[in-house]
Amino acid sequence: MKNFFSRPLSIIVSLLIVLISGLIANNVQTDNGNVSIKDVRFVGDNGNLLSALLYTPAKMDPTKPLPAVLTMHGYINSREAQTAFDIEFARRGYVVLSMDMEGHGYSEQSPLDPTMRGSLAGLSYLRNLAFVNKEKIALEGHSMGGWSILAAATAKPEWVHTVIQEGSSTETFYSGEVTAKTPFNYAIVFSKYDEFAPLMWEVAKAPQIVGTDKLKKVFGAADSIVPEKLYGSFDNKSARMLYTPNVIHPGDHWSKAAVGNAIDFLQQSMPAPAPIDPSSQVWRTKEYGTFVAMIGAFLFLFSVAGNMLRAGLFQAAVRPRPDGKGITGSGWIVGALISTAIPAVTFFKFQEWGSKWFPAGSFWGQSITNGFVIWVLFNAVIAAILIGLWHFFLNRKEGGSTFHYGVSYSAARFEIDLRGLWASIVLAVSSVGSLYLLTLLIDSWFHLDFRIWVMAFKVMSWDQFVLMLKYTVPFLLFFLANGLLIHGQLRLKEGSSETATAWKWFGANAAINTLGILVLILMQYVTLFSTGELFWKTQALLGIVAFQFVPVNIVISLVSTYFFRKTGTIYAGAIANTLLITWYIVAGQATQYAGQAVSNTSSIVTFLICAVVAAIILLVKRTKASKADSSLSA
Repeated sequence: MKNFFSRPLSIIVSLLIVLISGLIANNVQTDNGNVSIKDVRFVGDNGNLLSALLYTPAKMDPTKPLPAVLTMHGYINSREAQTAFDIEFARRGYVVLSMDMEGHGYSEQSPLDPTMRGSLAGLSYLRNLAFVNKEKIALEGHSMGGWSILAAATAKPEWVHTVIQEGSSTETFYSGEVTAKTPFNYAIVFSKYDEFAPLMWEVAKAPQIVGTDKLKKVFGAADSIVPEKLYGSFDNKSARMLYTPNVIHPGDHWSKAAVGNAIDFLQQSMPAPAPIDPSSQVWRTKEYGTFVAMIGAFLFLFSVAGNMLRAGLFQAAVRPRPDGKGITGSGWIVGALISTAIPAVTFFKFQEWGSKWFPAGSFWGQSITNGFVIWVLFNAVIAAILIGLWHFFLNRKEGGSTFHYGVSYSAARFEIDLRGLWASIVLAVSSVGSLYLLTLLIDSWFHLDFRIWVMAFKVMSWDQFVLMLKYTVPFLLFFLANGLLIHGQLRLKEGSSETATAWKWFGANAAINTLGILVLILMQYVTLFSTGELFWKTQALLGIVAFQFVPVNIVISLVSTYFFRKTGTIYAGAIANTLLITWYIVAGQATQYAGQAVSNTSSIVTFLICAVVAAIILLVKRTKASKADSSLSA
């Protein structure tokens, strides 16, 4: 429907999508009202505040203690990543405490707890609940969360009945030793294609862990371990089991087999109050619900922006859409291939540099995000150089100028209309702010965020919000450069209709922003599936991180294309993407800084340089645009 997002009806429709999807997802995670979910906080052993979701039977009798499970996610994730396990454990009658690891989600970081990462405090909190059976407490954790819960279990084995590690290991970074005589039931779910086999079990390929001395010690066996064979006995808490589902490391969160393995062992070890066959799982319906809700949320963002642009106040943000003067024909194909390849080629190296040059400190406190800073900044510089070369050697001969690239508000000379720029800023902030408000509401009403698998938009803590603002400036430079590239140099010709053109532009922009990263992932994982080892053997973590940039770059392209088509400039889209992506990254990453002595000089200097460059770009040659230049495009 033409101009649908400029109509009030679009706001109503998008909110209905969010509400209905949220209700469905909430109905699944509460087991049709049979499970109650509470967002809890408690103080850790080092005085830091810890966060968790507490799942309890809605009609439980507090005088009848129930078996319980403490779950913990892996590195650079949050408690919501454990949703599949939490939902399935809770609907079987277990009390579940799903923790944010220290420095993740809403749990504060502590430099004094490098191995347990809050898990022992979580275990203590759980076992002191009057309605929890202290003799029947299990721990389940994925990856680093598996190390953490095992460290807690080996520190206090008398508190623990069962341990289940997903995609994890024993004796890694002081995670704790397990032998055949360790007094709790133990299962390891290690997937056939787990990327971290070299780190966790010191073997090249995941299937080879069955022959490792470390695993044999756990099982008390002389020969290779047989998957899904019971070693020991549940009766005396010596049970040991290995499961090897046919997925990759992050696939444990999206695998009915991996989740079913955990359910199977838990129900054998600590019989469920309401047993259900492990194959009966409902958690994916919740994931689909929050995914559809995410789609509705972005429709809401576009609806808010479209309706705001109808108001006279925001007409200043709009100017006639300029004619395309970028490269065409075979040159476009070459340019698009270069533009999509460079971010992929530099993905690992630039991020390694960033994490090394900017250690987590009080200014920029997230190591992974600091790596992203250098990646986006250096790619912005490369893009600017390419755009300059294309302009001076090709486009200028065709009359191309900054006006045609969506930068200048005047066709006669380079000028920035301050009133139009301010309107673009308010438009972007209001649109993204509306989406964030919707995220707050869905979290408050349903304890949900907008997510699908590894991609999630969730509410930030105040500290995360402040940190996000500190990261916005370098990301703004990147999104200005990206907007200039896809809407200036690589913009396709108009199609047969507004709708056809919008989809053609979005498809091309999404391909440019995404294809290179997709090829990188394919190279990494086709090699893994065919040989059992990664193409880049030392890049297991960043290779997994790359997954999220496929959907993220699609979102970036959609937002940038929408705002460019509506306003005729790159500014609103670049600012909206800056806010969206810094929010997304900071809320989902680990914060490593916890008061340790670290120099912030390089981070602050880089921030100030970026701020000066942004100010020069946005504020040079300010003017009040003519009526013609700021009029609404047809």
